[in-house]
Amino acid sequence: MIFTLAIGLTLALILGIIAQRLRLSPLLGYLVAGMIAAGRLWGVEVDAHMVEEFSHMGVVLLLFGVGIQFHFKDLLAVQKVALPAALICICVSTSLGALAYYSLSGIVTQPINCVMYGLCICVSSTVVLTRVLSDNRVMQTPTGKTALGWLVVEDIFTIILLVLLPVMIELNSSGGDILSKIAPALGWVFLKLACLILCVGLLGRHVVPRVLGYVSRSASSDLFTLSVLVLALGIAVVSAYVFNASMELGAFLSGMIVGQSRFSARAASDALPMRDAFAVLFFVSIGMGFDFRSLLQNWQLALATLSICVIIKPLLSFALILLVCRKTSRLAAGVAGSLSQIGEFSFILASLAAGKYGLIPESASHVITGVAIISITINSVCYRFIPMLICKLENRGIGLLTQKGATDIIPVRDDKHRVIVIGYGPCGQLVCNILRSYDMDVVVIEMNIDTVQELEKLGISALLGDARMRSVLETAGAAKAQAIIVSAPSAPAQQISDAARSLQPDIEVMAHTSYLSAAQSLREDGARRVFAGEEEVAISMAAFMLRSFGATEEQIHEEERKLRHKLGELSSLPH
Repeated sequence: MIFTLAIGLTLALILGIIAQRLRLSPLLGYLVAGMIAAGRLWGVEVDAHMVEEFSHMGVVLLLFGVGIQFHFKDLLAVQKVALPAALICICVSTSLGALAYYSLSGIVTQPINCVMYGLCICVSSTVVLTRVLSDNRVMQTPTGKTALGWLVVEDIFTIILLVLLPVMIELNSSGGDILSKIAPALGWVFLKLACLILCVGLLGRHVVPRVLGYVSRSASSDLFTLSVLVLALGIAVVSAYVFNASMELGAFLSGMIVGQSRFSARAASDALPMRDAFAVLFFVSIGMGFDFRSLLQNWQLALATLSICVIIKPLLSFALILLVCRKTSRLAAGVAGSLSQIGEFSFILASLAAGKYGLIPESASHVITGVAIISITINSVCYRFIPMLICKLENRGIGLLTQKGATDIIPVRDDKHRVIVIGYGPCGQLVCNILRSYDMDVVVIEMNIDTVQELEKLGISALLGDARMRSVLETAGAAKAQAIIVSAPSAPAQQISDAARSLQPDIEVMAHTSYLSAAQSLREDGARRVFAGEEEVAISMAAFMLRSFGATEEQIHEEERKLRHKLGELSSLPH
């Protein structure tokens, strides 16, 4: 056992780091680690069954983590887009997957087998999607929130499917008139499910907070972590053996009750790393069971499945968001690009369908695993080109901003200086407060819809959009503005500056950046003033020390001038 864990985790660590350095998802490294670990290159046979048992615990803890981070408010905030579009995509993807399996599997199939295959490929990976959004810094934007709401719909669908799957299998195997049996059977299942939810709700309201509160006061982090683990596994076991529900559902519900308590942050920080370790074993076990030959033998089915996941589903979601929900191409392309993959839920459903219920053959499960590996790779690489695609679409007039007032230029007052501030983080907020105190006409451009709505309530002109786009800057009144301030260090200041100068060549551009190298590049391209975090911190620290030792303000200003000149020379040196 120790040998198996050592080999699996070591390979996962090495290949995960390599995947990360290549800007790919670490999940690819874990899956490949499993393939290598199963190759019997070590002189000792790796115990794949033991790894699979550990992976079952990884699945339970994985869904426990999903429950902790699950919030209905994420769905409610984008329900008009995520709910209908996600359900339509699930139905279409399932139907196309079932049709592909029926046509290309090469075996005699029943409808339930085809539908099960389609269900395995209709849900995107939560782990991959959140990682892609975080790496591209769009998690808190409208695109990120819509994609997360979409995931909530898919998660709910998967949980319901895991609950109903055993009942449907039992009804199908019993034969006879299934339609006459399905209503009472499902009614009994939902009754037991309601009892489970009621018991878990009462437990979460009256017992869990007290237990976690008592344990947290003991000042023992290992006891708190152990209590969270007992809750996750205990409720999962009770849901399976008392209420005949799946362990996955019990783990999800236990995560929800912990996530709604005041201990959610500590549970996430203390217990979720343990979940991640077991989840790694889950992906390693999937890789160990993967048979590349089955993928090659069923290449037609694999190609059709891959096309559904990375082409048809993204295009369908893009069309639904753009044409049916009447949202921007920026939102539609961002969400569609993040959904073009399948992952852990597909593995869970495929392993249950192939192993426990025998609904699909092992070869089909291998096809799903291979498609997941390929789709995760494609998704990690191709999402970097989404901004370029968005720019091309918007430059062609496709899917421009449609919210109220977005097409009308915000009026510019003749008696005030118009200043555009990009980003309303801590720096942008302070800058706006100072400028408004001097009665300047400030317009904020933000990517976070919540921030824009809050600013509008405060009477501050705000615009939702990407400041790199000429149309957004034009709406903000850049053609008549005196200055534009890029307050967020992560914002693409160079592209914003170019777009602003195309509207107003004489506009003063001031930018905030973290590094001296980026500051020098912006200065060379004509930015009036660039404030680099490294430079300003160094100068402030030096000025404080000189002032402490009795230097005059004139001496401090002279030293500041020399230091800025010296730092400018350093930043221009090749790195």
